[in-house]
Amino acid sequence: MSHVTATIRIDAAPAEVWAFVTDPAALGQWVTIHRKLQHADSGPPRVGYTMDQQIHMRGVGLEVHWKLVECRPCELAVWEGRGPARSHARTEYALKEDAGGTRFDYRNEFRPPLGPLGALVSRALVGGMPEREAKRTLERLRTHMEQVTERN
Repeated sequence: MSHVTATIRIDAAPAEVWAFVTDPAALGQWVTIHRKLQHADSGPPRVGYTMDQQIHMRGVGLEVHWKLVECRPCELAVWEGRGPARSHARTEYALKEDAGGTRFDYRNEFRPPLGPLGALVSRALVGGMPEREAKRTLERLRTHMEQVTERN
């Protein structure tokens, strides 16, 4: 299993950040590996909400089926995902007010198929890519949110 964590401070209120990061239609504006939203339930985020997303890693397009398993508006969203060959992911967004802005903590756990052999293959193919992409994604999020805040 691989773990990635990253934290960033954003000069925008938690409610604004929450509205943006939980909007499936906005994924392409901040998630670097996002390629296409294939389906998303309608309405606000809530436990049981589902979406299907196509991502791109190392030249390969992958489809991930996500389900929101924990949801505390403006505080916490926990997504569990199923990918190809019975791979699993768990992604967590934790938001906390921080001096008029938001501290955004990101955590991702990925479990490849095939147990220890799959983990070995995953490390060889992916290497440090998830951590670099997480940092790039959070920088894109901060840039977007702070530009929106400046305009308002």
